[in-house]
Amino acid sequence: MRPELPGPRSARGVALVAAGVLGGFLAAGGCVAQETADSAGGGITAIEGLALGHFTLEERPTGCTVVLAEGGAVAGVDVRGGAPGTREIALLDPVNSVQEAHAIVLSGGSAFGLDAASGVVRYLEERGIGYRAGDHVVPIVAAAILFDLGIGGGSVRPGPECGYEAARAASADPPAEGSVGAGAGATVGKLRGRGRAMKGGIGTASITLEDGLTVAAVVAVNAVGDVIDPATGEVVAGVRTEDGTGFADARALIREGEARPPGDVPDDASVENTTIGVVATNARLSKAEITKVAQMAHDGLARAIYPAHTPSDGDTLFGLATGTHTDDAGVARIGALAADMVAEAILRAVRTATGLTGLPSVSDLTDTGN
Repeated sequence: MRPELPGPRSARGVALVAAGVLGGFLAAGGCVAQETADSAGGGITAIEGLALGHFTLEERPTGCTVVLAEGGAVAGVDVRGGAPGTREIALLDPVNSVQEAHAIVLSGGSAFGLDAASGVVRYLEERGIGYRAGDHVVPIVAAAILFDLGIGGGSVRPGPECGYEAARAASADPPAEGSVGAGAGATVGKLRGRGRAMKGGIGTASITLEDGLTVAAVVAVNAVGDVIDPATGEVVAGVRTEDGTGFADARALIREGEARPPGDVPDDASVENTTIGVVATNARLSKAEITKVAQMAHDGLARAIYPAHTPSDGDTLFGLATGTHTDDAGVARIGALAADMVAEAILRAVRTATGLTGLPSVSDLTDTGN
């Protein structure tokens, strides 16, 4: 079944030119905020009090994405991958005292990309936003990274200026999706090597119920395996066949013993993995409750990505609750909806991505009639 592709994206900013890095491919992106009018349900910025900004580096496909909660949001996190790269994770444990975060950073660049969070801290401090500690203001900024160092040269990676500019560009408008920010260098379908992989990206989705409850997600998809539509069970993006025109299906490859996930093979260098994201709601939740929502949201990741949570993944989902919806919404209902939005955001991430040389997008395969 051929996936239904969304309409064209409108973008604000400078195009990312990868000349000399990836054969002169012109990738969608830029160095300022980018917008799309049809993020599902308005995306994560449908949550009042949240803003999102991307920064995409010009030198190669990589960047960072920032979700700002300048008024503070109760925060939690759940890490399921076996090789995470994170910042301020312990602080988000429900037993620890700080209750709110002011920003979450998703970044490319592997562990180097954690530096992007420092730029967001500086941006918030300049505006007097953070945890009050006597005469000081300390912004609480958590972060997670994905591995994209093999796309165009690993010496270029997001740093503090990337985070600062992403925060400065953040707005409550429907966010850009696809090959921008943390999704710029993301890839999927690497079980048979990068030569049969495809372009990943970043996607966002939200739902608002009649009672005013809103649940949303933004996810950067850099999976080793396939992206699968949970509604149909069919592969949307992933490991391609040897001729590059169709899908080999990671489920079949693993069952037939033709491919093993990274971490199962000694000295396996195929580590360009990790799906990271943020789930958010306008419900009033405790730190323990939003942590449970983040845990439940991983169900959506596992529905839409196969295999997920492998030993070399850093799969991580943060949770934010702004508390503007004061009715008792129910943690179980919010968590179930969060899982749905994670799966939808993952599908949108690959369907809105722009291909690179040797790394086709969903639309590239569809345009060739496959």
